[in-house]
Amino acid sequence: MNGENKFLKLFYIIAFLAFAGVSCWATAESLHMLLPTWPSVFCYVVTIGFFIIASLGTKMIVDSLNQNIYLEKRGLRLIGGILIVLVFWLVCSMPTNTHTFFYRSVANGIAKDDIGMTRGYLNQLVNDTQIEDQIRKKQTELDNKIKAKLTDLETEIKNEVNPGFGPHAKEILRQFADLLDVPKVDPISYTGGASNEKREKLVKQYRTKIYALEDTKKDAIRASMTATNKDQYQKEAQTAVTNIQYIADEKNNNPSALNSVDFAHEVDNRLLTGYATIKTYNNFVSFDNETDKERYTTLHPITKIKRLMSVFDVWKDTFKGLYKGHGFIFWILISILMDIAAFIFFDLAFKKED
Repeated sequence: MNGENKFLKLFYIIAFLAFAGVSCWATAESLHMLLPTWPSVFCYVVTIGFFIIASLGTKMIVDSLNQNIYLEKRGLRLIGGILIVLVFWLVCSMPTNTHTFFYRSVANGIAKDDIGMTRGYLNQLVNDTQIEDQIRKKQTELDNKIKAKLTDLETEIKNEVNPGFGPHAKEILRQFADLLDVPKVDPISYTGGASNEKREKLVKQYRTKIYALEDTKKDAIRASMTATNKDQYQKEAQTAVTNIQYIADEKNNNPSALNSVDFAHEVDNRLLTGYATIKTYNNFVSFDNETDKERYTTLHPITKIKRLMSVFDVWKDTFKGLYKGHGFIFWILISILMDIAAFIFFDLAFKKED
């Protein structure tokens, strides 16, 4: 091998190590975000091993296609190389690289949105702004249901085909008892076959009786909602706001703070405390939309930053269109081009000559 060839081989090796180094770093970062309990060194060992295997796979493909060299079982080598590349690069390296690049480009914005939204809902609890609205809302819901049932009862009593107070009317009274949280609503004494005037009088008597029970139920709604330990939930909400403000200040003072896996998990943990407080006292929170309500009140809430740290969730959300306009396609292309460059330099450095 002459000097020029030695220089080129050294250049190819250095170039391969440079591109492979960036790729392995990106994959290791993604794995560490996904598996925070793993020591970083474990992530790098797995990543480097996988990338070397993927590189060998590309060399198997190139060698099998090179008709200028002698090679046994060329077809099997081609198939084996393709399978290796699919498993160790397309399934592992490329998706994780894309994830790391994308995470670093959007993490601050996603965290800012999550912090701002969570802090806003917590401040509703701190300032106790929604109690009266929620009380009125529940009382109005009760009122609408009572009016609907009274209409059903009136229709049943005045039914010309089967006038009077029969089994269906009694079932309506049972439903009233459920709505009003009373053991039962006693029927008013009535003689069947009465005139329309008497049936009208009976309807009015039921209205008076039901409305009186409804007023008691409305008072109970107010009492139950205002009896909640207001000081307790305001204190919990204020603590959560203070915790979130800390991570917001840290992030603002150090824009690259979220690049640290440990800090990202701290952001997630502090936000989860806020999520839990909002979920516990969600009756006193007015959500902007059903999506927000579902996010905070679901059985196992997941913060936006936590979801962004998972390579699987990021790819799933991308296919759902949740990251539209965030440049995900660009980072896919960067990841592919970077790895292809590394594979090309690897194949050139260790090209089979004969």
